[in-house]
Amino acid sequence: MSRTFGILSPFVGGDYYGAIIAGVNSAAVAAGDRVMAVQTLDPGSYSADRSGLPDFRRPVAWQHLAGLIVLPGAVDAAYARAARTAGKPVVLVGHEVPDSDCSSVLADSRSGVREAVTHLAGHGHERIAFAGNLTHFDVRERHEGYREGLLAQQLTPRSELLYALNDNHETGGEFVADALIRAGMPATAVVTGTDRNAIGLIRRLAEAGYTVPGDLAVVGFDDIADATYLRPSLSTVRQPLDALGAAVHALARELAADPRLPAAVRFVPTTFVQRDSCGCPSRGLPVSESRTRELFSDVRYLQATLNVQYELGIELLGSHEKDPRGLAWMESTPAVGGCLGLWRGEGEPRGDDPLLEVVGEFRAGGGKRSGPVSAFPPPGLFTLADGPAGDIVFVVPVRSASRDWGALAAVGRIQASTPPGREMMNQAGALLAAALDRDAMVASLRDQEERLRNAALHDHLTGLPNRVLLADRLQQAGLRAARQPGHRFAVLLLDLDGFKAVNDSLGHAAGDVLLVEVARRLTGLVRQSDTVARLGGDEFVVLLDGFATCDGHERVRDAITAAITEPFVIDGCPVEVGLSIGVALSTDASADPDHLLREADAAMYREKSTARRR
Repeated sequence: MSRTFGILSPFVGGDYYGAIIAGVNSAAVAAGDRVMAVQTLDPGSYSADRSGLPDFRRPVAWQHLAGLIVLPGAVDAAYARAARTAGKPVVLVGHEVPDSDCSSVLADSRSGVREAVTHLAGHGHERIAFAGNLTHFDVRERHEGYREGLLAQQLTPRSELLYALNDNHETGGEFVADALIRAGMPATAVVTGTDRNAIGLIRRLAEAGYTVPGDLAVVGFDDIADATYLRPSLSTVRQPLDALGAAVHALARELAADPRLPAAVRFVPTTFVQRDSCGCPSRGLPVSESRTRELFSDVRYLQATLNVQYELGIELLGSHEKDPRGLAWMESTPAVGGCLGLWRGEGEPRGDDPLLEVVGEFRAGGGKRSGPVSAFPPPGLFTLADGPAGDIVFVVPVRSASRDWGALAAVGRIQASTPPGREMMNQAGALLAAALDRDAMVASLRDQEERLRNAALHDHLTGLPNRVLLADRLQQAGLRAARQPGHRFAVLLLDLDGFKAVNDSLGHAAGDVLLVEVARRLTGLVRQSDTVARLGGDEFVVLLDGFATCDGHERVRDAITAAITEPFVIDGCPVEVGLSIGVALSTDASADPDHLLREADAAMYREKSTARRR
């Protein structure tokens, strides 16, 4: 029976996390299973150490998975316990979670480090230091192996030779080098928690004029590719990540087949690798034809990776001729397929299993749909992965400092030769989030611009065109009249009689309601090509842009008078107002808008005066 196992990892590639994922995938393919990898750190994170434990809570793909494999630093204990409560077997790699009913596969770091300490003691070293980031379980295990090795050689562990680091990278090694130099080089040898710590240490010592192994013998841990070609080449402890991955998959498969099995802990041995930095005679570099071809292949791969990263930056941070949601930019990557899911609604997703809407696909062809994050990515994406070729499904968050957008899934090759965090998925998630942020900002600015434009051209109370927009409409009407002989337009200037009494008796709020109702009645009486505007106060203008008969404006005038003098009901009270209308008509001799507006104004006041005399 084929099963799918999910791998939770701070990053989904790199020469540590990616190598473990590749080892698990190889074992899964051999057994007829498949794996998918989920990045738990925010995209664009620089390192797992500096970012800290991710605040990752969502049950990504749980509906697809027969079990979860959790790499160091991926999620907190609460997530592992929640998965176990949901009935998912959980296998932890390189660490343990107390009281969680989770199984673990651990590299037996102690054995390899004990061997390294024994080897250093054989060179005559008695002042052997240890430097590592002890916040990590596996580095603490390496430190215990160091202590056991010293005691086995009847050497006393000394607190002043223990250096606690803040990271597993070169910067941690630089810190140790500076500390040793300041203290006058109290150690003659040092075991570091990782090879990258060792590389930073050796580099900083060389800058200060010290030699390795002459002034200090150095042993690392991990046996990354750089260790062989460092000068001097780095003695290290190798944890066989392929064997580790195979043990992880085997245990996960057993637990998925029989959920009644108790939690188990299994160990994979590590071994000391002798090279130059411990003081042994140099063995030179491996220069076989097969190794040379491997190196050339690595160089070409890294060049291709740089090209992909460049093209991703251009595509996602460029002019955006195509909506980045459509995933057309994936064409420039090695991805076989992909899909993008964005959280339904606005703001932060809510609930334990929030909804994702698939808004874009690349070679997946499933169509837009939505579902809970536990069902993401869509099942069809798994069919695109060629497991034997190293293809798996990856999922990375699409999140920026300002917004959590959703998740990006892609099918592609496991990147196991780059430093952690430099793989395509981490960069793609970060760049896509930045592109979506930019599009949202541009849309917001356009919306704001439209609101400002609307406010500049429309009356804030009634929403009618104001004096500025009316002037433009009048000008357009005048130009049409000049171009088209026989085209006529009329300007009707309206003034409410008794409006001040409404304000004085019922208040300004009631007056505002009255003005809004007058605007509503006026717009209901004219055509779409006509314009109703408010000049201010209780003055309105109706522009009738073209009428078929010479008395067409009179029918509109009578309809306006009848509509406006009908009682209004405001706050339950009937309100009546009168109306004075001045009319000005364009002619062949005069179609000047300003002149017609003044003429309509004068006609309105004449009508108002006549009404007062009556």
